Amino acid sequence: MFGLAACQSRDRRAPSLGEAYAGPATLPLRKDIPLQAPVVATARHGDRLEIIQHRRRFMKVRTPGGAEGWTEDHLLLSAQEIADLILVERRARTLPSQGLASTYETLNVHTEPNRFSPSFLQIKEGEKVDVVAHALSPRAPPQPKSLLPPRPKTTPVHKHADAKYQLPPQPSAPPPPRNWLELSRTPPVVLQAIAAEKAAAKAEAERALGFDDWSLVRTAQGQSGWVITRRLYMAIPDDVAQYAEGHRITSYFSLAEVRDGDQVKHDWLWTTAGSGDHPYDFDSFRVFTWNLRRHRYETAFVQRNIEGYFPVLKLPVKFAPPAARGATPAGMEYPGFAVCIGSEDGARVRRSYAFISPIVRFAGQQPCEISGGILASSRADAVPGPGAPTSPAPQAGAASLYTRLKALAKKLFKR
Repeated sequence: MFGLAACQSRDRRAPSLGEAYAGPATLPLRKDIPLQAPVVATARHGDRLEIIQHRRRFMKVRTPGGAEGWTEDHLLLSAQEIADLILVERRARTLPSQGLASTYETLNVHTEPNRFSPSFLQIKEGEKVDVVAHALSPRAPPQPKSLLPPRPKTTPVHKHADAKYQLPPQPSAPPPPRNWLELSRTPPVVLQAIAAEKAAAKAEAERALGFDDWSLVRTAQGQSGWVITRRLYMAIPDDVAQYAEGHRITSYFSLAEVRDGDQVKHDWLWTTAGSGDHPYDFDSFRVFTWNLRRHRYETAFVQRNIEGYFPVLKLPVKFAPPAARGATPAGMEYPGFAVCIGSEDGARVRRSYAFISPIVRFAGQQPCEISGGILASSRADAVPGPGAPTSPAPQAGAASLYTRLKALAKKLFKR
């Protein structure tokens, strides 16, 4: 008897309309739509949920344990978004760290560089994370999600005319003109005008909403996600950070260790960005060396007013001093670094520098690799899905607005 009642209870359950996955670390499910409704169950990040009812932006879902409750659709992830999030995490593991960062308070980690996306992880106060990428994303409201499969199209049922009253036969349709294909095409000029109008409207809407600066971080456990950059601080020692002159430190690296008595100091490379929202990752970089005679940090090399892009690489660099280049064309190998910088024609070059303590020497350049995957999509239409980080950076071969304006100013100055 009990088994029969249980079967009947299961049969009365609402049928599944589709499936989704819990986005936040903990997702409370309410008994009804209002926020004041009591919580009947809690789902964890990544739990598979069945969608059983849909009202506007709210979904009623069923957990694997059979509990049912309401939540908002932007807190749910599709199967593709879960796959993209896993892909971001895998790619983030291969990206070189741009320095350790921490936070002064608990910080939410999001699935996408968007403040409305689910937060599936938290960084505790003082916890260290690796910064691996940067993205500039419009502060856009959540878009409706297509978590449910499209409804099947239904063929309208036409009522047959009464056999008593037969309709006269329809005349045959006139043939189309010979150039009907040409007549049905939209002129290219009109297509370009429509595309330009849409792009201008989208840019205007983004400017009205404003932008947020995001960083892709990787925890010590290997989990990766997006955090608002201003909530982080780079964990470079204060005796170096005091020289930032109000600029934001975006990455830093120890080039060498220096022992001064019983103290161990480091020679540092850092990159910084000025105030405001920028599609690039940094606009200057500097090398600090520890002066053993004066017992203080001094600037060994600085480059300003550039458009720099991650990743900054710390690596051995071959360099031949001018006097020895004729005898040893290959040069010797020194500690060094390489930075990717945008040029005036819109292309990007990776410049290598040898660090011959305490001197920095330019060692050559080559075309810079284009960041794909994570950075490409997030810098386009505002979000990799998580599958793709983050800023509207100019692609190779297409000059950015900043670069074009700078070139125009130079031409006007020459005239």
